[in-house]
Amino acid sequence: MHALRLCAAAMTALAAATLSAGPVAAQFIQSSPSFAPKPEKKRPVQRQAPPPPVESEPAEEALAVPPPAPPQEPATETAAVTTPPKVKKREPYPPPKDNCRNTEGFRSWLARFKKKAVAAGVRPQTVNAVLDGMSVDRTVLARDRRQGFFAQSFLSFQKKLATNNRVVSGRRKIKQRQEAFDRARRQFGVPASVITGFWALESDFGAGMGKFPIMNALVTLAYDCRRQVMFEAELIAALQIIDRGDMRPSQMIGSWAGEIGQTQFLPTRYLDYAIDYDGDGRINLFSNDVDVIGSTANYMSNLGWRPNEPWLEEVVITRDLPWEKADLAIKLPRSQWNKWGIKYRSGRPVPNDDMPASLLLPMGRHGPAFLVYPNFDIYTEWNNSLTYATTAAYLATRIDGAPLMSQGDGHIPDLSDAQTKELQQRLVSRGYDVGKVDGIVGEKTRAAVKDMQLKLGMPADSYPTPELLSALRRGG
Repeated sequence: MHALRLCAAAMTALAAATLSAGPVAAQFIQSSPSFAPKPEKKRPVQRQAPPPPVESEPAEEALAVPPPAPPQEPATETAAVTTPPKVKKREPYPPPKDNCRNTEGFRSWLARFKKKAVAAGVRPQTVNAVLDGMSVDRTVLARDRRQGFFAQSFLSFQKKLATNNRVVSGRRKIKQRQEAFDRARRQFGVPASVITGFWALESDFGAGMGKFPIMNALVTLAYDCRRQVMFEAELIAALQIIDRGDMRPSQMIGSWAGEIGQTQFLPTRYLDYAIDYDGDGRINLFSNDVDVIGSTANYMSNLGWRPNEPWLEEVVITRDLPWEKADLAIKLPRSQWNKWGIKYRSGRPVPNDDMPASLLLPMGRHGPAFLVYPNFDIYTEWNNSLTYATTAAYLATRIDGAPLMSQGDGHIPDLSDAQTKELQQRLVSRGYDVGKVDGIVGEKTRAAVKDMQLKLGMPADSYPTPELLSALRRGG
């Protein structure tokens, strides 16, 4: 594959052999001359001195369940936080072009891209050594266009991902790496449960990082017209990582989307936020827990994580709420939710204070209910799927000791994928922007549903129902 011209089977064997060499050796075996770092321009490692993203789950029977931590309701702990240096945010990528077609041949594009990479500061010998021999991986393209996993309802999605296995694994990881987690909490303000929640979902703590050659996946996605601007930038970042000597292409085995390590950093995210948190002079997100913890906390801090504040809390709602207020875009003081009778699962009222919160009803007014806070915005920045973000946030509360969520009142009306697509198409025909008609109920679809519910005099909880679809079919 690429510069080494290895076939997929050989890459798999090499990855297995490399991983068997041990945590450090697996990622930092001696580099060949083609990938030696540039002494005169080598970017300094972001070093922190030692203190003074859905694969198969671990076997449940192999896990011993420790006693749960006290439920987080609400967080009252305070901790001094050392504010980390902020990284200037990169410009957002343009939206995907879902119906595009490539008009340029791969070889022509590759020759043009090589010039871009050299212009970006990557040495020509690195560019040629890595990219020569590359080809388009049709499996990667198919994966990119078939992301129906997020079309599942929240309850179905979280049942598969926020499992007891992952709760137990998260608590065990915190116990194993308590010192690193405590240091990250002091320095970045990010709780251990939040880090382990993402860590569990992204790779099951390293067990499911993926088996794709990352560089070939990035080349494929950078050539493809659907998200070319984004993945050309990510491919250049990956070449910069190799050029400065962090990794060799043969060591970069992971996600079909080109993500690196146990919390699945895209290459630009790696360049901006990955840090050497154990002080050994190397950044290793593949097999060094301490670097994973520090880098993930650094990233979340730079996204704007607010120390000593909650992110999501399950609540019990009344039946006579102004449903149109249940919207992530609407943040009200907790005192207002208190006035409307919102309580915690324990029966205790929500505090009568000014902390801003939104009411999130991922399955509508008949399903589970949560108050979410400014820190929840970090979850939707990590992954803009509301279903994923809510699952990750909920899993973190479970690791902290929160009980299993309520499944609602048992009367959740649901649509099939085909019915959801029909509803989206009918909303489009009425002038609404629902994003892509794909059966995934994202932010735009929820906004359109809410507006239509208001027009029809229905409870405006933003959740698509058979009742709403029937009304649209009747021309309501």
